[in-house]
Amino acid sequence: QVQLVESGGGLVQAGGSLRLSCAASGSISSFNSMGWYRQAPGKERELVASMSSVGRTNYADSAKGRFTISRDQNTVYLQMNSLKPEDTAVYYCKWTAGIIIYASGYWGQGTQVTVSS
Repeated sequence: QVQLVESGGGLVQAGGSLRLSCAASGSISSFNSMGWYRQAPGKERELVASMSSVGRTNYADSAKGRFTISRDQNTVYLQMNSLKPEDTAVYYCKWTAGIIIYASGYWGQGTQVTVSS
């Protein structure tokens, strides 16, 4: 079992910044991936960014140039700059064993990000 605790969501004006954090604990394998997904009302959950334990990153096109994912061992961060109203969503942290973030894994409880225009 892996437990994920997220923090850092909130309300921000368009053009502003937020930093999300997610700390993993429990049965952590040394080879893993952590990432951030988001789900807006009426839309499917989508990958925003991920980073493996060996440093490989992956970004959605919508996140490139504005968001930066980083890790400090078992904590993953998402620095979000130049936020837009369309970034409004519940952001979920995910942990998977191995390097494939799309594989079955563990989810955080979600944190709301609201960007006002």
